[in-house]
Amino acid sequence: MIELFYWPTPNGHKITMFLEEAGLPYRLTGINIGTGEQFRPAFLAISPNNRMPAITDHAPADGGEPISVFESGAILVYLAEKTGRFLPREMRARKTVLEWLFWQVGGLGPMAGQNHHFNRYAPEKIPYAMERYTKETNRLYGVLDRRLAAHAYVAGPEYSIADMAIYPWIVPWEVQKQNLADFPHLKRWFEAVAARPATVRAYARADEFKRPATMTEEAKKILFGQTAASTAPP
Repeated sequence: MIELFYWPTPNGHKITMFLEEAGLPYRLTGINIGTGEQFRPAFLAISPNNRMPAITDHAPADGGEPISVFESGAILVYLAEKTGRFLPREMRARKTVLEWLFWQVGGLGPMAGQNHHFNRYAPEKIPYAMERYTKETNRLYGVLDRRLAAHAYVAGPEYSIADMAIYPWIVPWEVQKQNLADFPHLKRWFEAVAARPATVRAYARADEFKRPATMTEEAKKILFGQTAASTAPP
């Protein structure tokens, strides 16, 4: 059994997408990041960076004690290796999947995240920051579109953890001030991933966790005002 510490964010969706695709038994434990549950000592013991998602595998492959994993990219690799799915064993194909996985965790995720922050949540509208991250998101969409012009999926002909990592960060394309019609190959891929039954099931799990329509000022303070002192366990 996989216990997934989860909140319905792009990084959280990555893991439910994998679990639904692989058919692994799992349960969700909500970590409400808007109320500070990510700072509780029990969660920090699993995810010392006070970020979700994280997992605890109660039936690891070595038959030993439960294993906890934090960071969404590391979780995807762990689950792919556990199941033998969505990460090729052949060296060259594996290398390509990992390249695009790291492209997401090191590029698309952080840049789109800053895009979301300055365009949607920042108390002060800073034109330079808004333009900077909107343009960089656009550049990354272009990289992805060119890649998908010659490949059915991001890492090649087969669906992989790279697709699962990237897709949730394209879902809010309108918030990111992008137009999918400008990226026809990306749009084709996006619609294909969205139509997968496992993707539909994964996103349906988000309905179990009710979030306010707009972020409260208190939640903004918790999410955007963190320092070493403020994130220390109580």
